[in-house]
Amino acid sequence: MRTQSLLLVGTCIWATGVAAQDRVDLGVLRIESAGAQSLLGNTEITQEELEERNPQTMADIFAGETSVSASGGAAIAQKVYVNGIEESLLSVTIDGARQNKSAFHHTGNILLDPELLKSVEVSEGIAPADAGPNALAGGLAYTTKDARDLLDDGDTIGGLAALSYGSENNIRRSLTVFGQHDGFEWLLSGTRHTGDDYKDGSGDRVLGTEADLSAYVLKLAYTSQSGKRLSFASSVTEDTGTRAAQAHPFHGAITIRPDLLGLTGGVADIMIKGLSRRTSHTLTYTDENPQGWFAPTIQLSYNKQEIDSGDVEGTNTSLSGFIKNEWQLSNGTVTAGIDFFDEKAEGKGVARRTAPPPVAGTYRGEETLKSIGLFAQARQDLGDRLSVSYGARADRQILTGADGSKHEDTGLSANAQLDYMLTDTLSLNAGYASSWGGYELGEAGLINFITPWSYAGFKTSSSQSARLGLRFDNGIWAVSGALYETKIKNLTAVLPSGGARGATSDVTTRGFDASLGYTGAQGFAKLNYTYADVEQNGNVISSTAYYYGRPVGHMIGLEAGYDFNDQWRIGGNAEIALQNDKPALNMPGYEVVNVFATYEPEALDGLSLRLDVKNLFDQTYVARSADGFGNARVNTLNEPGRSISLSASMKF
Repeated sequence: MRTQSLLLVGTCIWATGVAAQDRVDLGVLRIESAGAQSLLGNTEITQEELEERNPQTMADIFAGETSVSASGGAAIAQKVYVNGIEESLLSVTIDGARQNKSAFHHTGNILLDPELLKSVEVSEGIAPADAGPNALAGGLAYTTKDARDLLDDGDTIGGLAALSYGSENNIRRSLTVFGQHDGFEWLLSGTRHTGDDYKDGSGDRVLGTEADLSAYVLKLAYTSQSGKRLSFASSVTEDTGTRAAQAHPFHGAITIRPDLLGLTGGVADIMIKGLSRRTSHTLTYTDENPQGWFAPTIQLSYNKQEIDSGDVEGTNTSLSGFIKNEWQLSNGTVTAGIDFFDEKAEGKGVARRTAPPPVAGTYRGEETLKSIGLFAQARQDLGDRLSVSYGARADRQILTGADGSKHEDTGLSANAQLDYMLTDTLSLNAGYASSWGGYELGEAGLINFITPWSYAGFKTSSSQSARLGLRFDNGIWAVSGALYETKIKNLTAVLPSGGARGATSDVTTRGFDASLGYTGAQGFAKLNYTYADVEQNGNVISSTAYYYGRPVGHMIGLEAGYDFNDQWRIGGNAEIALQNDKPALNMPGYEVVNVFATYEPEALDGLSLRLDVKNLFDQTYVARSADGFGNARVNTLNEPGRSISLSASMKF
């Protein structure tokens, strides 16, 4: 720990001492190149790739990315996993702003409409110090488009209208208008996505899966002639569809379970309205044309997530922010600063329908968590062949339990990565991170529900992550492979059994990532492979290990696109899951293929038409990241069967 402290302090002092008064254009540091970062597990899904995938769900965002998967069903249910670890154990941000997790374990963590997504950065296990606190297993950083990303050169005002219609009466419509003048920018966007319950590959209706998503975004910004930029973003995203609910077989409380097809044992489905809502407000200041050593970014954000699942309601709120500065060195950069968050989980269970004792009455509770951290991260080219990134952070956290007890602790984190060019086309990559996870808020919706929570044995978590790989890239062919492992220790029970909040678990994911890609003049093709062996307390993790992870096994992804000319493009992707025959699982394999074609007529500038066929061969299957597989008490949720949709968008 002493070494980590010296590294943090020394990096800050060194950065201040060597920073030049005039900034130097270093180009792209080799450690920051796409190839090096991808092998280190830090993958960027670019704007071009998002346009290729035309995402309408969380799963669409990560199509072809075998190391990242999303569970299915309606938007309210979708969760993201990185190498089998749930996103609640990662640092998740939207436009740099910290996001908290869900308030109920049968719903997703981050309700997000992909309409305005610009890029997504994924860190598998090894997150840099400036990515934020609580990055036990890496991070997910979503970036959305600003007005200047959508305006053509020379334009001061514009708009984008989109409409799609598909199987199951699935209709998605959106309108975005934007403009800029004399340094001022504005953007206003609205999306509405509706539809019927979908059918699986066998033609059976899957209850509670109707699309019912609304999303609204407002963005304002001003950039001075000297590059000082102040921006404000506000958004509301909500899912309010009718969902299948059941009375719990043990205590009778009625809650929606949009992640499952239902419960076994004759428990009847009850269709009720559910609610998932995320509200965010973010204010950001940055200098886009810094002179000398001062290049600050300052951000303040408020995030609120609400869940109404029937007899259980929960709300998570988060006030967070950071101040950081990037120093230019002669051979790289150092970013250092301070960040904080102040979060609260509030919940209540109200037996307001037909639930008999022992759940009659109202159960309430809240937890709060406060954190402040110092961090520094250096990125440098050390000669012609070696490039490195290393950093550290120190965090102080205070959690107040539902019983009024206070828990305080301080922890240190450190990371280091290198990229070494063995030849002009072959590179060795290695990385290691020791991360302090601190505390984690419990599930808001079930605080003190039935049994008051006990904090006996309550402690902070930590993790160790390592990655080693090789990469070959000659500009046309790119081949890579990497071994990885992440071990997370002392995760306290977010969803405690019998109220034992201090019960701990250890979670490990280890395996292998590989990729083979070809890029030509008119198209590309890419093959990805991931093997993730995920364990909890030394055993294969279950498919209902909420807030921890899911069993993954062997996953294969394919993605390709080809341009016939400037007007016509075809492409597609595929997900192949091999049978996972680990004890108590025996999860069958499946193969799902999606294809598309786009047409952009020269005669109508700005118009784009697209035909999508998803699950081309009408497979009946349960996604590998789905909840409940192998649990005798639940029926797992099948994914949609073959669906055909036609989309049209017009930029004006």
